Amino acid sequence: MNDNQNPGGTGGLNPDDFEAFMRQFLSGDNPIDPEQLAEAAGLPKDPAAMAAMLDQIKQVISSLQAQGGTFTSGERGVNWELASSQAKALARSGSLTISGEARKQISDAVAIGTLWLNEATTIPELIGEPKLLSRELWVADAMPLFQALSEPVANRMSEALSENLTQNAPEEIQEILGNASGVMKSAGGALFAMQLGQALGKLSHEVLTGGDIGLPLFKDQRAAFVAQNLEAFVNGLEIERDQAYIYLVIREMAHVRLFKHSKWLRDAVVSQISKYASEISIDNSRITEIAEDFDPEHPDELRAALQSGAFIADRTEDQAAALNSIETLLALIEGWVDVVTEEATRRMPRAAAVAEAVRRRRATGGPAELTFGALVGLELRPRKLREAASMWREIGTAVGIEKRDDLWNHPDVLPSATDIENPTALISKLREDGKHPDAFDQALRDLLDK
Repeated sequence: MNDNQNPGGTGGLNPDDFEAFMRQFLSGDNPIDPEQLAEAAGLPKDPAAMAAMLDQIKQVISSLQAQGGTFTSGERGVNWELASSQAKALARSGSLTISGEARKQISDAVAIGTLWLNEATTIPELIGEPKLLSRELWVADAMPLFQALSEPVANRMSEALSENLTQNAPEEIQEILGNASGVMKSAGGALFAMQLGQALGKLSHEVLTGGDIGLPLFKDQRAAFVAQNLEAFVNGLEIERDQAYIYLVIREMAHVRLFKHSKWLRDAVVSQISKYASEISIDNSRITEIAEDFDPEHPDELRAALQSGAFIADRTEDQAAALNSIETLLALIEGWVDVVTEEATRRMPRAAAVAEAVRRRRATGGPAELTFGALVGLELRPRKLREAASMWREIGTAVGIEKRDDLWNHPDVLPSATDIENPTALISKLREDGKHPDAFDQALRDLLDK
């Protein structure tokens, strides 16, 4: 007997052979008997023991197979195709074609809203028709951004899950799973992908517009409306439909105008969030705790921990500072949009009622939005929103909308968190155009005044 054989009379474990076996097993293409598992793993050919082991492995990953996950030799980390297919499948559930009434209401609101926005902001109007999206199309448009934002934490979560589940598996199969680490990592990635896909799929039933959750989905800025959701929201307001549509359409167009004008803004938002996500660490003690008690027949605890963000470690001081910067930027954006929308709809009798409905909806956030926030460790709703809106309102009243809107021309002149808390110094600077008169200029003004 050579060194690669074990006392049970079978050949030694070959990692490549076993990984190929696992891929075949996970794909479900062909039935695999216990003796085949024993031969691939280099274990004794005990049919009863192998049958029990095979059943245990199958239970661990059966929920992933049921969701359409596939595993290939080159696949590592998160299965983004699975996430996308999950999200689109959920988005299609209950999806309706865009009604003629909704098309007309949105079209009429765009025509009116464009004129009213021109009075409320100096940022140029949009060129091109808005996009009317189905829920599935919203998922397709949103997926690239959500993937970019969640990929850093997703990959670390996948690695940590595979390591801990392998280490805490029954002793007799630890070596097997360890030698199929690539496949197990893919299984962990598939679990994260399923959760992300479900969160996005459910979110597609909640979002009203392209900018509804405060993130810039599109590189090519266009107003976008998830018409089915928008129509359902308007119908539930008990407010005149035309006024509700006008208000919500103006909000979206203001959001898009801002990002289209300030071309640096989208990159600033995405890069700040991506950097924050890249520094998130995983709480291995929590994963170990779950893995030690993991019951393959009842994977709900693992799913619930993943959905709640329980595996994400507490923030460091640097992360807290980074999060504060993100919240400040998102608050500046949403606060400006609120104020401009308020000014653009001032002649509309029920504007305040629609605004209050939007505030209530934004304050709570939907369950899918909360799930996504937990997955990436980031709340999407800025806490400084009211203060930021108040600051923009004060600036506009004090120095006019042109100087207010000019603050979006470059990131270096954008108000800070300190300005949000106390805009007095910023307003004073804007009144002086950022310049302080020298002694000669001041003497000349005093002479002319006399």
